Amino acid sequence: MTVEALNARPRFQNPVTIQDIKKAARLIHQVGRVTPLIQSMFLSRDVTGGEVYLKLENMQLTGSFKFRGAFNKINHLNESEKERGVITASAGNHAQGVALTSKLLGIKSIVVMPHGAPLAKQQATAGYGAQVILHGDTFDEAHQFMEKEAIEQGYTIVDPYDDVDVIAGQGSIGLEILEQLENVDTVIVPVGGGGLISGIATAIKSINPQIHLIGVQSENVHGMTSSYHANEITTFGVDKTLADGTAVATPGQITFPITKHLVDEMVLVSEEEIATAMKDLLQRAKVVAEGAGALPTAALEAHKIDSCWLENKRVVALVSGGNVDLERVATNIDHFVG
Repeated sequence: MTVEALNARPRFQNPVTIQDIKKAARLIHQVGRVTPLIQSMFLSRDVTGGEVYLKLENMQLTGSFKFRGAFNKINHLNESEKERGVITASAGNHAQGVALTSKLLGIKSIVVMPHGAPLAKQQATAGYGAQVILHGDTFDEAHQFMEKEAIEQGYTIVDPYDDVDVIAGQGSIGLEILEQLENVDTVIVPVGGGGLISGIATAIKSINPQIHLIGVQSENVHGMTSSYHANEITTFGVDKTLADGTAVATPGQITFPITKHLVDEMVLVSEEEIATAMKDLLQRAKVVAEGAGALPTAALEAHKIDSCWLENKRVVALVSGGNVDLERVATNIDHFVG
């Protein structure tokens, strides 16, 4: 997108600044990892005709980018908020980030997860010391229960995406991408409630507004994409999705305007396309990706992105997490080779 096109958009005041993200990065890097950025030869040569790099957040602490936002947020709480204990709702990755951070800081943590959340994520969250409560069939139902518990019990909410400190923490990924690779042209990001893409967009567009930023969601649950095209917050969720980590039917009040103003386009992929991407990342790139983490690869393989942003371009596709049940991995393999 040109500078003129960006300037033509309605002006808005971003509550997250590049300074917030830089401070978050310094804090996170005291404990967290600078995750690898590796070139994918099969996505480069066979799929796009460009240089495609995978940003491997599946190798972050807890196996997901979510540690970044949770660590930054909880470290910004005052002592009274920490003493009351923290509570969150999550399909699993944010849960683990909150649980591990709380364990490191000696804080009580409660995590509300929907029934059907991957067992591996439930077990890992409990293993970090959090109290796990299963409630509701969807993330949105779990989130509503979490808000009720916070009021009744006095817990401090650590929202999984709609929070400026969480967004700033996720934005540290954007800084790393630009430090690891020169002359980036296109960045492709999985989207759920919008915390990840809001942070990355703020970081990247603050430094180089010419970079084309694309969000990807499942056809089955895509509240942010629906809202993006409607120019207002809407709800969209018709079925379960392999990308359970992004199964958020209604985007955040904070994240939606940031996404609308800074993200260049949103695309959708099918469940079959997600499954194919998970299989190919494992087989061709030796990368274990959960459904949400495979969304950018699915968009590339299914040719959902115009070639003008890919061919002869430097492209970064974010693998946001790798917390997937072995049973799901086995089922996916059987689907293609059985």
